[in-house]
Formats: sequence, C-alpha cells, structure tokens
Amino acid sequence: MAAMATTLTSSLSKAQFFDNKSSFHGSPLSTRAAQPIKSAPQNHAITMCAAAPYNLDNFKFQPIKESIVAREMTRRYMTDMITYADTDVVVVGAGSAGLSCAYELSKNPNINIAIIEQSVSPGGGAWLGDSSSPPWSSANPLTSSWTSSKSTEDLIVKGGRVAGVVTNWALVSMNHDTQSCMDPNVMEAKVVVSSCGHDGPFGATGVKRLKSIGMIDSVPGMKALDMNTAEDAIVRLTREIVPGMIVTGMEVAEIDGAPRMGPTFGAMMISGQKAAHLALRALGQPNALEGSYREVKTGVEEFMLASAESDDTVDA
Repeated sequence: MAAMATTLTSSLSKAQFFDNKSSFHGSPLSTRAAQPIKSAPQNHAITMCAAAPYNLDNFKFQPIKESIVAREMTRRYMTDMITYADTDVVVVGAGSAGLSCAYELSKNPNINIAIIEQSVSPGGGAWLGDSSSPPWSSANPLTSSWTSSKSTEDLIVKGGRVAGVVTNWALVSMNHDTQSCMDPNVMEAKVVVSSCGHDGPFGATGVKRLKSIGMIDSVPGMKALDMNTAEDAIVRLTREIVPGMIVTGMEVAEIDGAPRMGPTFGAMMISGQKAAHLALRALGQPNALEGSYREVKTGVEEFMLASAESDDTVDA
C-alpha cells in the first residue's frame, strides 16, 4: 500500500525539503525560523512511496521442534480431561442441537460445559445439507471445551440417576468386535445432555443405552418425514427423560416416534436452546422456563430468526 504525503510548494527548493527528512520516515522535522506566508496561489505536489513487494519466495518460518508440538498436543488434551473429569454439564454430540445447547449454557459463566463428539469436527448434519445441495451452517462463539474423535460408550448411573458418561476413542468403539478391549475413560456430570441424532452407528446412543439397562421401555424410532409436524414436536418433546439426562435434537424423534424433518435446522437450534434451560433449571440456575432468566435482548432472540413473519407458507 503506497504511503502518500502532500506538501505545499514554498520558497524552499526541493533539495532543501528532502534534506530535512519527513516525519513519515521516522525523523522529526528540523526547527526553522517562521517564514512569512505570501497570499499567492499555491501549487500542490504529491509524493508517493511504493511499499516493498510481497515476496513469498524468501518466506521462512521460525524453527520449531517436533517434540514441542507433541508435548503441547498432549498437554492440551490432558488438561481438558483433568479439568472436565467432574463437570456441571456434558453435552454428548456436537451437532446443531448440541452446539446450540452448549452456546446457550456458556452465557452463564458459572456453568462448566464439556462437549463430546465422535467426529473430527463439530457441526453434525449441518455440514452435509441434503443429497444435492451445499451444506448449511451457522457459527457463533462458543465458550466451553470440546473433545473430538471421542464417542460415548456408556452412561454412569447411580441410584437411578444418570451421573456422567463413559468415553472412548471413536475408532476403538467401532472395532470392539475385532480388536482387544481398551478400557474407557469417564466424565462425571451433574447433567448429561444427549444430542446424538437419529439412529446410526453413533446415533441415538443415549436413549438406546437407557432402554438396554431398563430405564426406559422402548425406542420406537422416528416416523416418516413431515417437516411441519416434526419441527414443532421436536421442540415440544425436548425434556429430561430420566433423572440427570436431557434428550434434545433428532434423538427426541427416536424415543417418541416423532416424524423426521430432513434438511431443516430450526427445531434443532430451538430444541438445543430449550435443553440448555432445562439443564439450568436442574442446576438451580436462573432459566427462561421459570421466568428467572435475564439477558441482553439480542441474545435470547437470535435463535428465533427462522420464524415466519406471517402465517403464510413460502413457496419456492
């Protein structure tokens, strides 16, 4: 970017001007006796200095040791696992509902939140879109800790209450039938939010495990697609399904037999937001469900943007 300075032509010659270096170059202008200003027309001259060329041929990173990178990766992971081995809320699944829940919870600085995601990146189905369209996503700052490539293999249950999750590396969980056993890790939590999505290899794992240990009667699975019915049902049925465990997102459809909705994400966000306030209520914190939640106006309504401005259905 060129640096530009405008100078007024005076009785000083150009040689005299350049002998006194410009303050744009870091040298102060020398002090001279004031000259009387003549009321004659003045001419303007423009001086331009070109910036140095942007040359990447000679670019060089600062040296680093591979052992430093290895130590920092290990330190970060171990610090997170030590910090969140006993936490307030564990969100299982970093899809649209899980991230919305964690984001809403993170507005309360007194709540410690950990997110477990079996994939290498958060986002869930929002990255994929439908079968022929680009993905849809919505990004917001998130003040919590999340661990990728970790799956939830089991639940911690004490006295009829869910008290945390049992985790393992996703690749280990996928190969339990072919590989030797690897002991898992655990994370205790006052509240577990299960947002594992619809049934699949890592889908609906929370409610399927509840059924297998007899804490719920059945998991009928989601019904055929009906977007209008599905979105309302997902939000309405988001709840604490057993003491200590809240179900949100498409996992709600699996346990209640609600319709599937396809590539629409409004209910995922609002369901996640509702799950957050259910968790806040369970923790005895101010929450919107009891009318005790107070926040800057722009924050509470930001998930409501998908609401129609009228009752009309928009046709493409």
